[in-house]
Amino acid sequence: MTFVQIIDCKTSRFDDLNRLMDKWVEQTQGKRTASHSVIGKDRSDSDHLVEIVEFPSYEVAMTNSQLPETDRIFREMVALCDEMPTFTDLDIVRDIQLYKSNSRRFFELISSEGELPPLDEVLAEGFHDHDPTTEQDVIGMDAVRRQVEMWRGGFDFTFTIHDQIAEGDRVCTRWTWLGTHTGDFMGLQPTGMKVSMTGTTIHQFRQDGKMAEGWWQYDLLGLMGQLGAVEA
Repeated sequence: MTFVQIIDCKTSRFDDLNRLMDKWVEQTQGKRTASHSVIGKDRSDSDHLVEIVEFPSYEVAMTNSQLPETDRIFREMVALCDEMPTFTDLDIVRDIQLYKSNSRRFFELISSEGELPPLDEVLAEGFHDHDPTTEQDVIGMDAVRRQVEMWRGGFDFTFTIHDQIAEGDRVCTRWTWLGTHTGDFMGLQPTGMKVSMTGTTIHQFRQDGKMAEGWWQYDLLGLMGQLGAVEA
């Protein structure tokens, strides 16, 4: 689970504090475990600063705080502040941008060239997939991989993402799929034809940013018509 620490301080020596932060970044190069950091200045009080530091997890943040360089910089930072800085530790329970990014990453992974990469980067182990073209829902990482491999065995394909709409713990993605029929697919021998179809996918996410469930809608009938399997 992503972890964020908010450091709140007051200082009239912003330039000195800024140089101190640059010094810390330089000294911890290759050791620092923060994944993102921003500093904001209060519009109504220029001496009031807030630093927001993001870590992959609380445990990683604690590793960062135990660096000897971090301890030295903290003592110097306290000396530059008008009062003792305060720290707020936050576990992130919803991250819409992460959800959208991981949804997009999923489409990149399943359409990548070569061997299918591990999907546990974006999928929870018990991922539950709803596909109206299959008789039974696809549940679990192994089942998902078999389903993806069926498509990869029949086509070389890519996705073009047009829109992503996020609300709560769900992301809806509208896409166009472009493929070349290079292998057996649902009993159809390869034709070498270039085909396409459109669709939408809704993914539901856990707090850690991994997908727990998915729902698909796409024009399989139109695809089969392009392949000559059904009459136009």
